[in-house]
Amino acid sequence: RSSDLGMGGAMDLVAGTPFVIVLTDHVSKDGTPKIVAECDLPLTGVRCVDKIISDLAVFDVTDDGLVLRAMAPGVTEEELREKTADSFAVDLVKN
Repeated sequence: RSSDLGMGGAMDLVAGTPFVIVLTDHVSKDGTPKIVAECDLPLTGVRCVDKIISDLAVFDVTDDGLVLRAMAPGVTEEELREKTADSFAVDLVKN
């Protein structure tokens, strides 16, 4: 239940930290996007995330919004746009 969710020790992790990386599944068990334009859960910190790494992709979080940097093998940009509830620019890192 969402009412059972709390901040736990996350505030200690983001307070004063110079670089924050979020590791997450790209979508919830019911297929709902976890990467959204605006969070509707209680916030641990505001504008503190620098990078999001999901099971499908890697995004940098910039002042201008999300920037797609890498995709998991077999994942397409179209699939990411369907499963991401925010817009993003594409600037893939070359290996």
